[in-house]
Amino acid sequence: MENSKNSRNFTTEGRKPMRPYLSRRTVLGLAGAFGVATPIAMVGGARALTAVKSASLPDELPLCRTTMPGERLSGPQRALTLAWNATSICTAAAPVAKERGIFAKHNLDVDFINFGGSTEQLLEAIATGKADAGIGMALRWLKPLEQGFDVRITAGVHGGCIRLLGSKAANITSLESLRGKTIAISDQASPAKNFCSIAFAKKGIDPVRDVDWRQYPADLLALAVEKGEAQALTDNDPRTYLWLKGGKLNEVMTNLSGEFSDRICCVLAIRGSLIRSEPAAAGALTRSVLEAGDMVADRPADAAAAYSVYGGKGSLDDLGAMLASHTHHNHPIGTELKRQIVLYASELKEVNVFKRSTDPTKFAERVYVDVLS
Repeated sequence: MENSKNSRNFTTEGRKPMRPYLSRRTVLGLAGAFGVATPIAMVGGARALTAVKSASLPDELPLCRTTMPGERLSGPQRALTLAWNATSICTAAAPVAKERGIFAKHNLDVDFINFGGSTEQLLEAIATGKADAGIGMALRWLKPLEQGFDVRITAGVHGGCIRLLGSKAANITSLESLRGKTIAISDQASPAKNFCSIAFAKKGIDPVRDVDWRQYPADLLALAVEKGEAQALTDNDPRTYLWLKGGKLNEVMTNLSGEFSDRICCVLAIRGSLIRSEPAAAGALTRSVLEAGDMVADRPADAAAAYSVYGGKGSLDDLGAMLASHTHHNHPIGTELKRQIVLYASELKEVNVFKRSTDPTKFAERVYVDVLS
């Protein structure tokens, strides 16, 4: 894939309609991104997540204000670097912010780093100033952040880019139909596997003993199902959207299904030293990404055009449909974002990804910081 002149490589190695949320439209039905977290090693992990279920999200999320009060970034444009994965459409708010002048509006000159290393390497790069911030998937980032990197989450970005797809030939239509079956994954600690493991455990299905996870190169997951080596696959858009469109797979669930309908899957995080020394710059970057998210939600076709400059699989129509099926209008901050971090941390403890000694509430207080007030 060719990168835009504004991006450089860093090579250290059936969803339901959503409720309105800072958007005049209802998100459409069906028309990811860095690194490695600790593999799931769940022992007796089929117990129900009753404690987590009881901490349900509110029926209506608070509006995310893209014109939040805060110190104005003055002086010449502040140059910042933002790490992202250019092949992951879930990061579309970043190129939209650049190509549609939102970064410039907030007095920023943002250069992209197309990162190809592990999450730990990425967070170390941010913490040490090799990059100023990054956009990535919460179920990739939360475990490494548990280790104490000086990197802070400042906003949720959106939800909805993980899909679990089942073989039509094998009649895979539900989580229950996957007992004793094989699921193709791109790596043993992918955010898609982590999410599906949580979902299985909530159904009383042990994601270690009752399901076989088999690793394949990411682009070959659908082929593995077609050949009968696996009966389902789970991964992120754009791949999963395009495979589903091919007609041989059922959408079993997504990370917007059921009780996950209001969850975010991707987050923006900024190095702690920048937040402390230049809070106005951290606030401007966060505002820019959230404002771009609203633009993605309201104008997905235009957002697809902006994103396509940087690569990605699929036609403009497909890219626009993918973006419309995500929830780019849902980018919580403050209390709501901390609540979602607590929920994920609690769930990751239940499937033995997080340490038993980790307090989810204290963890959320430590890894989130408000840069917009």
